[in-house]
Amino acid sequence: DKNLENAEEAAEQFKLIQAAYDVLSDPQERAWYDTHREALLKGGVDGDYQDDSLDLLRYFTVSCYSGYGDDEKGFFTVYRQVFEKIAKEEMEYMMQEDTEEFPMFGYSQSDYDTVVHPFYAYWQSFCTQKNFAWKEEYDTRQASNRWEKRAMEKENKKTRDKARKERNELVRQLVAFIRKRDKRVQAHRKLVEEQNAEKTRKAEEFRRQQKLKQAKLAEQYKEQSWITMSDLERELQEMEAQYEKEFGDGSDDEGELEEQETKGIEDKLNDETEEAEFVDGLYCPACDKLLKTEKAMKNHEKSKKHREMVALLRQQLEEEEGKFPASLDDANEIHTKEEEETEDMPKTKLSKKQRKKQKTMM
Repeated sequence: DKNLENAEEAAEQFKLIQAAYDVLSDPQERAWYDTHREALLKGGVDGDYQDDSLDLLRYFTVSCYSGYGDDEKGFFTVYRQVFEKIAKEEMEYMMQEDTEEFPMFGYSQSDYDTVVHPFYAYWQSFCTQKNFAWKEEYDTRQASNRWEKRAMEKENKKTRDKARKERNELVRQLVAFIRKRDKRVQAHRKLVEEQNAEKTRKAEEFRRQQKLKQAKLAEQYKEQSWITMSDLERELQEMEAQYEKEFGDGSDDEGELEEQETKGIEDKLNDETEEAEFVDGLYCPACDKLLKTEKAMKNHEKSKKHREMVALLRQQLEEEEGKFPASLDDANEIHTKEEEETEDMPKTKLSKKQRKKQKTMM
């Protein structure tokens, strides 16, 4: 009604507005439109859409630039413009609140730490913001049921992810290709190698100085020790000479010392012999027991156990004499001694345990 002179065109525009309103007022239709907006604006989703992204394959050759200057065909100008275009394309697919700054390529004289390093650090791990909806093969609006729609969405997602991955790999490979030929990177690598070599040289020099210092200290220490030993030896000789001058050469004293040492050794041997004899006198052969003192020996001889063992030993000897008779004199002597030892000893009957022990000893 406001375009009476052009009523037909106005009617067509109104139809488009009405159709757009119908789409945007439906949540499902609007979600689909938001996903495919780029494809719709650039030709639709019927397969005729042509991606207008920058073709990066023609920049994988040295023929795309001439020299390493900042002129129009130079290395740095060409690739600076390439990444400016890539960043511009990415900005179209980013929301206003997600807008970020893309590090740029810089110039031939750009600083490495502030320009070159941040650029390669970002673009070597580049991830595109494009959704690649125009790569989808199926229109989910044509699905007859929700299972068919889910299958279509799954296949479309695989297609989009594949296209996104290919784009990321292509950009990263281009960055690697450029970095390998970037004179700024080469100069920085050479500088780092020189600095590392200088550090290594200084470290080697420091180690060498330390070794020389330690060797010098060792030599000084040995020389001082030798001088000290010589002084001590000279002082000892002077003291010996002074002693001999005042008290003689000390040969008589040495003889007396030897005699005293010899006498001490003999006395010690005699004491050991007496001690051995004393020990033999405190041994009880019947009980196979060694007593420490004479008093302990007397008390042991009065004990009931000792008397039983003597009786047992006497019985064993009598049985052995019966098997192996000795001479008459020896027998009388043994009999006499046994009578003397057992005058006060009462005759006791052997217990079962003692008889068992007797058999075991036999």
